[in-house]
Amino acid sequence: MAARPHPQLGLSNWSSYNGSVPGPTFIAKYGEPVLVRFKNELPAVIQGFGSSEIITHLHNASTASESDGFPTDFYGPGEFKDHHYANHPAGGNETECKGTLWYHDHCMDFTSQNTYRGLAGFYLLFDELDTGNENDPNPDALRLPSGVPNGANTQDCHDIPLVIMDRRFNSNGILTMDVLDMDGVLGDKDLVNGLVQPYFEVKRRKYRLRLLVGGPSRFYNFQFSNSMTYQVIGNDGNLLEAPVTAVNSPMAPAERIDLVVDFSTLPASTTTLYLVNRADQPDPRGPRDKMLPLNQSPRVLQFRILPGAVADPSRVPSTLRPYPPISEAELASAVRRTWRFNRSNGLWTVNGRLFDPSRVDATVVQGRPEVWTMSTSGGWSHPVHFHLEEGRILTSNDVDEDDPVRGGRKDVFPLHGGDEVEVFVKFHDWIGKYPMHCHNTVHEDHAMMVRFDVAAP
Repeated sequence: MAARPHPQLGLSNWSSYNGSVPGPTFIAKYGEPVLVRFKNELPAVIQGFGSSEIITHLHNASTASESDGFPTDFYGPGEFKDHHYANHPAGGNETECKGTLWYHDHCMDFTSQNTYRGLAGFYLLFDELDTGNENDPNPDALRLPSGVPNGANTQDCHDIPLVIMDRRFNSNGILTMDVLDMDGVLGDKDLVNGLVQPYFEVKRRKYRLRLLVGGPSRFYNFQFSNSMTYQVIGNDGNLLEAPVTAVNSPMAPAERIDLVVDFSTLPASTTTLYLVNRADQPDPRGPRDKMLPLNQSPRVLQFRILPGAVADPSRVPSTLRPYPPISEAELASAVRRTWRFNRSNGLWTVNGRLFDPSRVDATVVQGRPEVWTMSTSGGWSHPVHFHLEEGRILTSNDVDEDDPVRGGRKDVFPLHGGDEVEVFVKFHDWIGKYPMHCHNTVHEDHAMMVRFDVAAP
């Protein structure tokens, strides 16, 4: 049987709704708050897996507790909830402006199932530095490749959000999920923006590719099939202090990474190229240390390079967004906490306990420095995510804290068996309840989560 042609990425669907996967892409700007009304139009009875009750979390946003999407704040069909997104940098510090955010369902016990069925999408933020305009006359503007797909004009789209998720389908093409498997869920098909093995036509110029691993359980290690280099400009929601040249990028569930790829450097004879996954992960435990051979790595996305030279006004400056230093006084005065993510008697626990939404596992004081030590033992990997703020790695037995990519500001911290990571964090603006959890969302749904409250000084 002849191979089926790859589908073209549906750029016109990326900003749509009415059943699209992923959901609509929000484009917002710092200093311009947004009020979003999420209306639940799901049927009262869900066929297959998932829940008709939902609550949306804007991942990596500095958001008041009532709009954060706490797992027990869910609501049912016919109901709605308004979320206020202040689009204000944490602490009013413009160095903490974030760009690549995403939203997803966070319903208690059903996060993995509801996001597996498609309740997720991008939320992109721009500011006076990362303006989203590669022709910006402001000398302070970065002028990175720009043009997010808006549903109409796709010819000038060079800032491309890509959510990669693995899924499993039965012989009839119906999405399936083993909800009784508490270890995690691995699919046998990689989807990019909801499509299996798509292609994307690119011009011979620079593109900004915003990669997001949508989960629930698979880790990735991305590389181009020709081993070409690219520039990493952001990790999770943040721009780095300076671009980093790389050839491969490991990613855990819920991590984001921003790349700038210059297709003009390819030989004229190159007409196709693949983004492949070199992570070797045979089961939900996590990736093995050794990568798959390049020629045996699954192809995730095909790029079709169009002929002919084109104008390219975009650039990648040598300085992106500098970070303020962490002072010795802050470290000396920091409150120190320990969080152990482990498997206990077949269950997923934090500090030996299952999630109880009525129990406050930590009360942090607004604006006070904290150092959180997060660790795991055994052979399981846990991408740890805490809401509201981001942290910076101080020490790690797995990641070089001076690594310009992993050592930047982050909201997801991948822990592999035996890892221990120290993270510096301050919770600036809001008070109220927030969760921290494993972002292998199957583990989260089986109670690998804690509640912490932020209190006023």
